[in-house]
Order: sequence, then C-alpha cells, then structure tokens
Amino acid sequence: MGRAFEFRKERKFKRWAKMAVQFTRIGKDIVMAVKESGPHPETNSRLRTAIQNAKAVNMPKDRVEAAIKRASDKSMANYEEIVYEGYAPHGVAVLIETATDNTNRTVANVRSYFNKTNGTLGKTGSLDFVFNRKSIFRFVPVEGLDLEELEFELIDAGLEELYVEADEEGNDIVVAQGAFENFGSLQKALEEKGIELKSSKLERIALSHHEVTEEQAADVLKLIDKLEEDDDVQAVYHNMAE
Repeated sequence: MGRAFEFRKERKFKRWAKMAVQFTRIGKDIVMAVKESGPHPETNSRLRTAIQNAKAVNMPKDRVEAAIKRASDKSMANYEEIVYEGYAPHGVAVLIETATDNTNRTVANVRSYFNKTNGTLGKTGSLDFVFNRKSIFRFVPVEGLDLEELEFELIDAGLEELYVEADEEGNDIVVAQGAFENFGSLQKALEEKGIELKSSKLERIALSHHEVTEEQAADVLKLIDKLEEDDDVQAVYHNMAE
C-alpha cells in the first residue's frame, strides 16, 4: 500500500508540474496577444486563441483575466519570440520556440542544455528543410457531425487534412490541419460553423523521421526534458521516430 501511495503521489506531482508549465506558457501567449492587438478577445483573434487553449488545460478563469489585466499595463514589458535550432545526440533534429524577456539568459540556457547532453546548437534556419509549420485545430466530435461533409466545406478555408486522434485519456479528438498562412481563415470557418475548439495552435510537423535505438532515444529525451522544463521555452519539436 505504501508503494502504491507513493506512485499515486508521484503521478499527481507530475500532473501539477505539467499544469504549471502549461499555465506559464499560455500566460505568455496572453501577454503577447494583448500587447499586439488589445485586451478584447472579440476583436483580437490571437487572444481568442490563447483563451481557448487556456480552457483546454483547465486554466482558472481568474488567472486568465489577471494575465489580460497585467498585459494591459503599458509598463509591463512584452516577450520576444525566438526560435533555436540544433541537433540532439545521434543526429535528431530539435527546434525550440521561446518567449523571453531576457534573450541573453535564454540563449545561454539553451546552449548549456545542448552542451551538457552532447548536442549541437545550430544557426537559425538550418532546419527549414526538416520541419513544416502548420495550423492545427482540435475539437471534440459532437453527435450528428458529418466529418466528410465538414472536410469538404473547409477546403476553401485552407483545410489540408481532417482526421481523428486520441487524447491522453483515450478520447477521440478531431484534428483539422492547414497551411501556416491559412490559420486565420480556418479558425474563422470553424467558429462560424459553431464548432467549439479545444485548442488552436501553429505547430511544427517533421517532414521525415530519424530512427534511433532505445538507448539513443533515452539520450535524446534527456535534452528534450531539460528544454521543456525551462520557463522561457514555449514548445519543443523533434524528428525522432517513435
């Protein structure tokens, strides 16, 4: 019983830690959205997207409102978005999206993670041939929704793919994917159809995957874990085959 309790406690702490990271990242998204186009979601699509993503991870409404209020204060500095690219050990490509108020700190930290795990930090643009940026929208399928009909209706808005995947709890989630430049038109088309989006993001999709052994994968994950634990990091992408 003692070991089972410790296991449950460890899992709970991991969930809390993950939630804290998600809240921090979305909080930065909210700040950047407000600084860019104001505090009103009805006229600020980027803020509307951030609020949707906050709901998806159960971020409390008062925390969302507090983030919007803080960002509305002109004395609060904005975050700078910077992308870092490099290779983990064993040739796996890694791309890191950051949002920072101190670029010197961020680049020093990112470089140290690569160095400590025998990776190599590269130049900006060096992985353009490895990843493609895509508009990704996720929503829960509702009863009576005809996905084939929806797919046909969204083509003019820039839809490339519509498919179903499982979330962490094993529930079905519909994914609508389009080109980077069609994010706004796809978001608008989905909202006009009354579809409640669970999340809306620009994600990097690997164009090819790099095969590694289990032992090599463990080395790569050491770097990825260090990066994902950093408060300045918004997202980490890699092309390691699963």
